[in-house]
Amino acid sequence: MKDLMTPNPVTVPVDMTITRVRSILRDEDFRCVPVVNGEHLEGLITRGDVLHISSTKSNIEARGMMEKPDVILLPEMDVYKAADLLIRAKEIQAPVVESTDNMKLIGILSVYDILAGFIERRIPPKKEKVGEVLTEKVVVCDIKDPLSKVWNKMDESGYSGLPVMKEGKLIGIITRKDLIKYGHARIVKESGDVRAVPVEKIMQTPPIVATRDMPIDEAATIMVNRDVGRLPVVEDPIYVKSDPQRAKEGKLVGIVSREDILKAYIYS
Repeated sequence: MKDLMTPNPVTVPVDMTITRVRSILRDEDFRCVPVVNGEHLEGLITRGDVLHISSTKSNIEARGMMEKPDVILLPEMDVYKAADLLIRAKEIQAPVVESTDNMKLIGILSVYDILAGFIERRIPPKKEKVGEVLTEKVVVCDIKDPLSKVWNKMDESGYSGLPVMKEGKLIGIITRKDLIKYGHARIVKESGDVRAVPVEKIMQTPPIVATRDMPIDEAATIMVNRDVGRLPVVEDPIYVKSDPQRAKEGKLVGIVSREDILKAYIYS
């Protein structure tokens, strides 16, 4: 497992202001940042956490918003055991410490890292097709929804990305990353202005998609190469000629996440 983790990850001290932490997550494109006291791991702050920052919380320090990690990994741990722990805890990554006695942070291991390692080593998945692992009940948003509504849907559902629909057809996807990068999002949420910016302003379109019969390893490769956390699963896609992994249009039938794909590699 040690050869798959990201060593010496970027960290933030416990006394850093949360607005500065948010800037690091936004500017460096991290999904999560460890909070440390010296070299000692204290907690984690994720993209989801910083969505809760409002003007009244802007002076809070990292220690006031961090959460204790549900999973802590050791460098000698078997990668399948590490993957199982991440999946069971519903985490996308976990800190790696030298030992549980000293809690010295030495790395981060993510679902992305594990999938990239499986692909590089050409380890075959234990399931064959995306259709075996997709989630059929999909939380979606409409192209005209204001960002405040999308924000709240992500918060309530726990999903970090939502397909965007127009007249019943998939036309885009929006993620926490998009919301954090779009600086107006916090102001929109706080104002509660229903006339605020619609999702179409910042969504990614056309979306990268999968189909039910797409091989698991192909979906994994797309996720790693494109650095996307989920793929809408569609029927009858009309692909973009210049980028045949993107669909201008398609009937949404499900969604598959990196965690779903990782399950297909480690569980029979």
